[in-house]
Amino acid sequence: MLQGRTAELDQLAALLARARQGESSALVLRGEAGIGKSALLSETAAMATDQDFRVLRTTAAETETDLPFAALHLLLHRHTDRISALPAPQATALRTALGPAPGAGPTDGDGATSAADRFLTGLAVLTLLAELADERPLLCVVDDAHWLDHASAEALLFAGRRLAVEGVVLLFAAREGHAPQFPAPGLPELRVDGIGEEAAADLLAEHAGDLPPYVRAEILGEARGNPLALRELPAAQREGHLGVLAGPAHAVAPPHGSRVQQTFVDRVTALPEATRTLLLVAAAEGTGDLEATAAAASTLGAGVADLEPAERRQLVRLDGGRLVFGHPLIRTAAYQSAPLAARVAAHRALADALPRVGGADRRAWQLAAATTAPDEYVAAALEETARHARARGGYAAEAAAHERAARLTPDGAARARRLALAAVAAADAGQSAHAADLARHAAPHLTDPAVLARLARVRAGVAREREEFDAAHKVLLGTASEIAGRAPDTAALLLYEAMTAAWVAGHRPSIDEITDRVAALGLAPPPGAPPYLPAVDGIARLAAGEPGRALPPLRELFTRLRGDTGGLGLRERASIATWFAPLGDLEGGIELAAELERECREQGAVGPLPLVLLLRARARVLLGRHGCALAGAAEGVRIAEDSGQRHYAAQLTGVLAYLAALGGDESRVKELTSFIDPRQAPPGRVWSAAARPLLDLGLGRHEAALRGYEDLAAGPASHTTVALYCVPDHVEAAVRAGEPDSVRELAERYAAWAGHTGAPWARAIAARCRGLLAEADPARAGGDAVQAAYAEALRLHADDGRPFERARTQFLFGQWLRRAGRRSEARGPLRSALDVFEQLEAVPWAGRARAELRATGESRAPRGPEKLTAARLTPQERQVVRLAATGLSNRDIGAQLFLSPRTVGYHLYNAYPKLGVASRGDLPHLNLQAD
Repeated sequence: MLQGRTAELDQLAALLARARQGESSALVLRGEAGIGKSALLSETAAMATDQDFRVLRTTAAETETDLPFAALHLLLHRHTDRISALPAPQATALRTALGPAPGAGPTDGDGATSAADRFLTGLAVLTLLAELADERPLLCVVDDAHWLDHASAEALLFAGRRLAVEGVVLLFAAREGHAPQFPAPGLPELRVDGIGEEAAADLLAEHAGDLPPYVRAEILGEARGNPLALRELPAAQREGHLGVLAGPAHAVAPPHGSRVQQTFVDRVTALPEATRTLLLVAAAEGTGDLEATAAAASTLGAGVADLEPAERRQLVRLDGGRLVFGHPLIRTAAYQSAPLAARVAAHRALADALPRVGGADRRAWQLAAATTAPDEYVAAALEETARHARARGGYAAEAAAHERAARLTPDGAARARRLALAAVAAADAGQSAHAADLARHAAPHLTDPAVLARLARVRAGVAREREEFDAAHKVLLGTASEIAGRAPDTAALLLYEAMTAAWVAGHRPSIDEITDRVAALGLAPPPGAPPYLPAVDGIARLAAGEPGRALPPLRELFTRLRGDTGGLGLRERASIATWFAPLGDLEGGIELAAELERECREQGAVGPLPLVLLLRARARVLLGRHGCALAGAAEGVRIAEDSGQRHYAAQLTGVLAYLAALGGDESRVKELTSFIDPRQAPPGRVWSAAARPLLDLGLGRHEAALRGYEDLAAGPASHTTVALYCVPDHVEAAVRAGEPDSVRELAERYAAWAGHTGAPWARAIAARCRGLLAEADPARAGGDAVQAAYAEALRLHADDGRPFERARTQFLFGQWLRRAGRRSEARGPLRSALDVFEQLEAVPWAGRARAELRATGESRAPRGPEKLTAARLTPQERQVVRLAATGLSNRDIGAQLFLSPRTVGYHLYNAYPKLGVASRGDLPHLNLQAD
């Protein structure tokens, strides 16, 4: 039993106990060097073994931080036979990641292989862990997680955040201080501090019983509860390397981590020269490969027999044929205490000792570590390593290899090309800031239009993530101007993306600048090229309030996308698809979004999925498919947060707030909108800005709703399509608040836009607004004009696919009829409206319709909970049930929703009693609001 670790062990034991009940957990242990993290992991592994857990364990190595999936391979390599049972895209991704590095694959125009989605391997890891836990509970232990290669860390963290009810415990231990950071957002953490005074005294007594009491007292004060210090400082004292201790109690002692580090340096430097050489080579090798270490050391005059002095002092040991340092700080001491020339010689010897086949990647990095001046041979070896990394999906490793290769490249043009490849790889790895920096340094030295365009899009993408839309449009515009004469089709695409960035920002001067530049360039893209330039003009016209001239070119681009993707990626296609909203083509938008979502799920493309889910959620909200929208938006928030796409998480959270407003859930609206940073760019906060006045409107608080819509119309998001779609709500709030004149011009602009879309639903809502404004005109309030407007609206609403808006028109018409004394006529539209409001779970709207119906002399009780079974499902349960109703298996559903099959089964088990069914065979008979 570990001294002084009862509380920590109890917490870890509780995780194991929950895993035996089928509950999964992930936890990060953090603390300084030597504080006992590894000991806690070992003790937990021993407890798990005693309880018949399957235990997987790995320790990350500093020398493998640039080798993609090195740690994941060590963790999972014994279970590669289970990969074939995974869904096909996941199996391919994981098999490639864990297998030997293949040669370079097919390349695109700028020399990089096509980038797979970097999260797909994480999904495969999640599924494999769930498969292994199906047989018995599973404990996965990752020590020294701060040295994890980026690809392994990303895959394991992605899986850890999505663990649920598989019976898996995933533990990481990471050092704080004098080590790389190990960010693990979304995972709980356990801080490991020094042990208490009594436990420290007991531990010291085990290791320093022979030392005088005053020395032990000084060591206790120096160690401050650090178990490694309590063990190592006595050994250093005996060997004469401890020196003067902290001194008087009031003196400020140095950090005990550095004190222990120095004792290790002193102990290593006191060893015989050959032993120090052998330890240096072992430290430079880093993985414990005794054969490679011995072969390299032999060329430097040292042999395995020279290990004996270090073994005797417990600085190193042989464990399963591998050479293991007693602690990572000893390895650091062995390496850093050696002169630079000795370190370079060690790396060169290791490069010569490693095989050219099978160890090529490790050899390339050893060559790089031994090289202090430009060397094309070494740079080329690193570039080959980068190609291996990309083929395995290790984009961070690829970026590091290309960047190091560039630094070692003598030729300026070749150096810029390699920096460009590093920038693209860093962007694919999600290292956006670093990608932008690399691209900025590479661009001035490049001439290839395709590469320049790729780098501009990398830099613009980073700027958009930071919501720096002005910077995004400037870099795209500048590059488009530079390459226009050589690649007009590519320049047209960049100009379109620049205009899109300016539109999102709502910055009219930028829109005018791009328009002027397009005119000056006089581009002539080749026949058959996508209509990007007309779309640029269309966006400018949209910003100028000219829908008649804006919508045709945008419709042409949108229609072209549906028929011919033109080689565009999922993210680019989703971005173009967002124009469905200003076009008023809601059905086209939801069909395209469904197609993009299907492709994302089939390919395991997690990266573009939040944007696609946002697109589909918006279309669902606008079409009144609120239940589906809720489930999709909730999933989108989770995936956006998992993948670090916080700008999409904000927009999707806004959609959830809007849905909560439709349902009248005031506390939920406040909770969700509080997460939105008010400093975010318009796209990030427009849905949440629209949610608050919608809630007020639904609850009949018309003055508050009017003030909210006025703020939206006058704010930075006034140009957005969401603000446009809020105009009818603004009109209703103004009329009911007695201020109709304030919105007459706004209603006219909306009617003009609706007419140019040609969409019946838009024209119907414009007619409804006309009816509301006629109600507010004393000369027309009770006459034919009101009835004609509502009649036209209801005629256009027939089969328009927007039941919520149709119900709102029926409600307003019934309300007007009732106030005009035509109570019997009012009942029909009010009944129809109430039916839809109840079906869509629009609680405040249903309450108002019920009150109006009661005012006509007809009462209807609120719908009972037994008729609202689907409403009782969580968003994830709703998604799982809908897919299960189509006949998909748990495994198929898990592959689509990026959940383990066991988690899918758990959600179904919870959903059945809520739905009043006994099995999945009953699900197809329920109305689950499928698209």
